[in-house]
Amino acid sequence: MKIAIAGLGTVGAGLIRLLRENGTTLEQRCGCPIRISAVSARDRLKDRSIVLDDSVTWFDDPVAMARDADADVIVELIGGADGIALALCEAAFAAGRHVVTANKALIAHNGIILSEASDKENLTLGYEAAVAGGIPIIKALREGLAGNAISGLYGILNGTCNYILSTMRETGREFADVLADAQEMGYAESDPSFDVDGIDTAHKLAILTSVAFGCRINFDDIAVEGIRHVTALDIRFAEELGYRIKLLGITRRTKDGVEQRVHPCMVRHESSIAHVDGVSNAIVAEGNFVGSTVYQGAGAGAGPTASAVAADLVDIARESRRPVFSFPSASLASLPTVPMDQHEGAYYIRLMVVDLPGVFADVAATLRDEQVSMEAILQHTPASGEPVPVVLTTHDVNEASLKRAIERFAAFDIVVEPPCMIRIEPLAF
Repeated sequence: MKIAIAGLGTVGAGLIRLLRENGTTLEQRCGCPIRISAVSARDRLKDRSIVLDDSVTWFDDPVAMARDADADVIVELIGGADGIALALCEAAFAAGRHVVTANKALIAHNGIILSEASDKENLTLGYEAAVAGGIPIIKALREGLAGNAISGLYGILNGTCNYILSTMRETGREFADVLADAQEMGYAESDPSFDVDGIDTAHKLAILTSVAFGCRINFDDIAVEGIRHVTALDIRFAEELGYRIKLLGITRRTKDGVEQRVHPCMVRHESSIAHVDGVSNAIVAEGNFVGSTVYQGAGAGAGPTASAVAADLVDIARESRRPVFSFPSASLASLPTVPMDQHEGAYYIRLMVVDLPGVFADVAATLRDEQVSMEAILQHTPASGEPVPVVLTTHDVNEASLKRAIERFAAFDIVVEPPCMIRIEPLAF
């Protein structure tokens, strides 16, 4: 089976090394060798620590490669939600070639278009590498859990954020300081917005929602909140209350539609997901017959992502074709999105206030007016003249009510910085 690779960055170079090192094993599993026939990248002269055979054709234009290369499969490793990545995938299908991609933004924004194109031509669109790196979560949902109705899934889907939050907890350092270190070590991009603002997690969650529930991808309606506002103080209070803070992607099927949300969560210290640290990912899927199943591993990097790309290549070589999103494209449902204001749950709230008599009375009166019931409250003795952190947790409450209370808190003269709110999640894992 001949493949053409568009993009020779970290993952592209990793895939070439994997194919060379594990070529014999792959041939035994596929029933045929996998050979690289063509590549395309922006800079021919860049040192990538790989050597290409003379038989490999170089294309300066990846779209032309998708159209003209002597290849059965086009591997898209360029990135981007549209532009060249989308054009080369469409060109590949038009030319009768299968496509494998590691591009979550492309699938989250244009997966339905590409799914319909692949179905029309009876070709494969493989994207295992687009979600959670080396964790085979797409295969698990489409194959291993095919006998189940999936009610929900949740997990840590971004290693950069998990590393930052883990390091903040371990060292007591602030977000900006740890982010700078993550950028130096290559865990975070020079522009970290997609990671720390939750967009990367939302891309992956949109894909998982479609695969889990057999619905059309609806990225635009995901409630997304990043981790920039989480402070070392919040992490210390979380520990004191018996929680750890994780950025989670959560999707659930309800009687009213689909709930999709990405935001920092406080999870009980005794839950297993609280102890998934560093750049690791973890996903929990809930099926009506199997119960909760757990998947954990490396969510990014050259090796894990190349491993996922290779898994899709093996399926194509075996002529093992499945619906792109578990169900045929034509039968994917358009499910309504449950608004975030309808969410019911417990919350952590931190207020930085001037240390004056009557503060607790004002806070309690506001919560009473908005029908928010407190579960616990913490206040430490402040340094003389310093603002006081007042921390409280609530019983389950409607989010719209809680937001009204927070808006009222923010208007208090005694509150010296924007209130911090973090949702508390009761998790099975």
